Amino acid sequence: MKKLLYIFLLSAILLSCASQKLVNTPRHPKREFRGAWIQAVNGQFTGMDEIQMKDYLTAMLDNLQKVNVNAIIFQVRVEGDALYPSLHEPWSRYITGEQGCSPGWDPLAFMVTECHRRDMELHAWINPYRARTRTTKVLALEHPAVKNPDKFIEYEGQLYFNPALQDNRDHICRIVRDILTRYDVDGLHIDDYFYPYPVKGVEFPDDEWFYKSGNGDRGEWRRENVNHLIYQLHRTVRETKPWVRFGVSPFGIYRNAKSWEFGSRTNGLQCYDELNADVLFWIEQGWVDYCIPQIYWEIGHPAADYEELVAWWAEHASARPLYIGQDVVRTVNAKDSAAICGNQQMRKYELQRANANVSGSCFWDAASAANNMDGYRDFLAADIYKYPALMPGSPFMDDKAPAKVKGIRLVEDENGKMLLWIVGDESDAMNAPHRFVVYCFAKGEKADIGNPAKIMDITDKPFYRLPQDMSGEYIFVVTVLDRLQNESKGVKCKVCLE
Repeated sequence: MKKLLYIFLLSAILLSCASQKLVNTPRHPKREFRGAWIQAVNGQFTGMDEIQMKDYLTAMLDNLQKVNVNAIIFQVRVEGDALYPSLHEPWSRYITGEQGCSPGWDPLAFMVTECHRRDMELHAWINPYRARTRTTKVLALEHPAVKNPDKFIEYEGQLYFNPALQDNRDHICRIVRDILTRYDVDGLHIDDYFYPYPVKGVEFPDDEWFYKSGNGDRGEWRRENVNHLIYQLHRTVRETKPWVRFGVSPFGIYRNAKSWEFGSRTNGLQCYDELNADVLFWIEQGWVDYCIPQIYWEIGHPAADYEELVAWWAEHASARPLYIGQDVVRTVNAKDSAAICGNQQMRKYELQRANANVSGSCFWDAASAANNMDGYRDFLAADIYKYPALMPGSPFMDDKAPAKVKGIRLVEDENGKMLLWIVGDESDAMNAPHRFVVYCFAKGEKADIGNPAKIMDITDKPFYRLPQDMSGEYIFVVTVLDRLQNESKGVKCKVCLE
């Protein structure tokens, strides 16, 4: 496939026919992806016992729940290992300090339960190709690279699954199928590591496989290797659980304008050229279900301006839901004397929300936000994330709304009053009731379920317990969400509380 020509023609059409869709977005949109990455590779869990790690993660999730974060992207595979009991790869050393050593519990299962308890999605994050980081000294005997060393390539102190081998693609997809089959995850996520970040003057040693391929352009050949994996991952996810979304978080620069006339006005490493990741092609082919480019730089950065890159990705990558990867530390360190918060946090969110092609953001890293670095979390709670938000829809996967609830009534037990309703048919996995949204309106107020300020709760339970101090007359509206956030029609219930 001549993908470079394809992208060239596609972009020419986009540039000639499309313009930036700038909108007056509501201050508090009802639908927005609000994600946070929780990584293991930095060693934040290493040496913690089960109680310590659970307490640590629980506190983090509690703090993120307070600011209405609705998605956690949790790293479960760092280097051909696992933060869960895998049937194919050893336990990660990033828990116990020793690869292959079981911590005696299942962090992934714990995170799925705890996120869903807080009405957050859990996206399982894997690194596909990396098999050994620079600081890993010993691989476990059950590690794939110990069993089949000929399928791996060493480069600058790290080890990689050879991207040219179909056996490796099959293995990675077995990992994904295993995760999806055994865990109730909402998404499968890969990050920015494809072919390794290049070291100046040192070529990735894949001559043997390149010459066997008979392809005259090494970059095109490498990109095609990655394309095969992305397509196969897409098919694996769809075949295993068709409601699970497959997302990618690429490096923030696709191509610079000096390399490609339709590229961004930037001057940095390029996802397409150096990492051999043709993200736009995957999006246009429908192989990924969302994209979160890592636009970690500041507004006004001389080589990679945040404002320029948000606009560029919004124009070129909106065929699938687009969210913006934010760097908490760099954002709060970028001072802005004109801003209420004293840094670029508000300006970045305003730029994001002003563009109709951007549907949310994800911050790196979760701990920095949860720990309220420089008031980052406080500012989210006070304004940016003041009210809950539903996930953006995925109509290209499914746009059929679930059946509405029936028979809402007010009941009372020893613990107080609650609304109770009857749930509809659950036989269709794609459209079965997954969550319920409870809205509340004062007497005489218009029942506008488009207003997130009126959301009282998003719950997986077929009831809602009313606050004990609530009194007066109200209209409650209950809707149903399926797994892809399609929302049913609302059903009203008038309540008089004394």
